[in-house]
Amino acid sequence: MTRVAVMGAGSWGSAFSLVLADAGSEVCLWGRRAELCEQINGAHENPEYLAGIRLPDAVRASSDPAEALADAPVVVVAVPSQTLRDNLASWVPLLTPDVVLLSLMKGVELGTAKRMSEVIVEVTGVSPGQVGVVSGPNLAREIAQRQPAASVVACADEQVATRLQQLCHTPTFRPYTNTDVVGCELGGATKNVIALAVGMASGLGLGDNATASVITRGLAETGRLAQAAGADPLTMSGLAGLGDLVATCSSPLSRNRTFGERLGSGMSVEQVVASTRQVAEGMKSAESLRELARRHDVDMPIVEHVTRVLDGELSPQEMLTSLISRAATSER
Repeated sequence: MTRVAVMGAGSWGSAFSLVLADAGSEVCLWGRRAELCEQINGAHENPEYLAGIRLPDAVRASSDPAEALADAPVVVVAVPSQTLRDNLASWVPLLTPDVVLLSLMKGVELGTAKRMSEVIVEVTGVSPGQVGVVSGPNLAREIAQRQPAASVVACADEQVATRLQQLCHTPTFRPYTNTDVVGCELGGATKNVIALAVGMASGLGLGDNATASVITRGLAETGRLAQAAGADPLTMSGLAGLGDLVATCSSPLSRNRTFGERLGSGMSVEQVVASTRQVAEGMKSAESLRELARRHDVDMPIVEHVTRVLDGELSPQEMLTSLISRAATSER
């Protein structure tokens, strides 16, 4: 059995621990709070994030990073994206030199506009070929319920990508390999912001034509940014692009869509944040993506408008009115 450390006991970290265990690994799941780890070990269930779903016996939890990381050749990172840098800095002394790090995070760092794999390389000093990312239409509860799903495991080193693929391939979870880390990460981060816009449209009572239009134009924005950043445009038509975008924008299980719906129904950003303990990564990454787009001189009107709503400059209705009233142009 391969020993895998999963750093982050939220819904996706816990669900991915189940996948790894189903594929034959021994998993130590690190959680920040000791009481939650005790509940996971006692009941084989994460009652706060995946209530009612039994975790395999091969998954155990610990609030001690040293215990979780001990002798782990593969470390899966599943913390909120804006906490990654500080968490990693404290874990670096506990990592082995040849460790492979796998990011489940879908965000862009505030201030630096760096992708999560870039932050990992910078803080840990490992080579890019030691860092993989998972991205795709992977709603955590459905994965934990062992409903069929597919995803992408991307790494600059194709052999490492294949190794990681084998670690998480189960009868219900089908991973594909890719070497386009840039495209997979930008697809995963941008779709969260697009889902906020789709949620706002739904919360305002608009129909399928409006939401389909936002999804489609959101994919166009994502493709422009990804290509400008050096990604393969074809990645956007795959699981890490279109697949993830459709799932996140369409499902009531999506935190970002739900966050947007609440904004559209009249709640303030502060009220929505106070109403949930789970992080909507789109809210955190919108500003960073806008900055990244400006650095690459890429037009991203949906990202721009969502950021203005989150900053209190526009209401959701004003956002949609502004988007629709923009000058008409060619689709391409």
